[in-house]
Amino acid sequence: MSSLSMGDMAQSFTLTRSGATMKTNIQRLSNELVTGLANDTSQHLSGDFGALTAIKASLSRLQGYRAVTSEAGLLTDAMQTALGHITDMSGDLGSALLANGNSGGGIAGMSALGTEAEQKFEAAVSALNARVGDRNLFAGVETATTPLPSGADLLDTLQAVVAASTSAADVQTALDDWFANPAGYAASYLGGAPLAGLPVAPGELARIDVTALDPALRDALKGLALSALVGRDVFAGEPEKRADLLRRSGEALVSSQSGLAELTSRLGTSQAQISDAAQRNTAETSALNIALSDLLSIDSYEVASALQQTQTQLETLYALTSRMSRLNLVNFL
Repeated sequence: MSSLSMGDMAQSFTLTRSGATMKTNIQRLSNELVTGLANDTSQHLSGDFGALTAIKASLSRLQGYRAVTSEAGLLTDAMQTALGHITDMSGDLGSALLANGNSGGGIAGMSALGTEAEQKFEAAVSALNARVGDRNLFAGVETATTPLPSGADLLDTLQAVVAASTSAADVQTALDDWFANPAGYAASYLGGAPLAGLPVAPGELARIDVTALDPALRDALKGLALSALVGRDVFAGEPEKRADLLRRSGEALVSSQSGLAELTSRLGTSQAQISDAAQRNTAETSALNIALSDLLSIDSYEVASALQQTQTQLETLYALTSRMSRLNLVNFL
């Protein structure tokens, strides 16, 4: 009966290849034991990637929603801060103007209120021109454009609009017409249409459609402008007309508070929606990550046993290789 034998070189090659394979297996098993996840996904899933693909697609989609809700939350928070600033300024000034009228404040008091109103008008316009990063908050879709001229420039325009007015009633009518006229305040607005709904969750859109053109904001600016013009010396030397103008401004500002409150509430509803959507998305992301881990996880005990067995085999191979390397003809004989 014939027999087959291997030459020294072939035997050496076989031992080397076996050692390399064992080392690779040890590295793979060690990684799996440390991470708890299978190194070879295809083998682990027996080639069925359906569930894995579905989970990863959902996680990718949720990552997109996370970016949207994060930015939308930042924008609405900043917008709410600006609205709160305008509401507080206009409410406080309105109360002060009405109190001044009831107490019969003197000329000095009227001048001080006019100066305060001028400052608050410019501050309100500045709040509407506020930015977060590279986005203008109240410019609608034209996020790169500052929506309004500066408060000082707007007051220059309004001062020219009321130049021919001979009474406080005329000034109020002129401002009413300018703020309502498409060629007036709307023409000064450089922003765009309101933002479309933002997708914050599957099948869910959040509206952030407040712009500087909103009627509640126009009414607040108009009320501030009435008294700010006193700070610009409208009807200088005519205290009765100035007092009448301040009174009308106070009434307009107090009246504007309901519109600002409604606007704040509307934006607050969007804030709550965005926050709720973000929380739901986070919970779903956590659940999907757990499912992904379960899908790719390995049996730690089984892997540890395989690792121990492979290490033993490698040690045996080393011992055998060492023994064979010491063989020679003298020892054999």
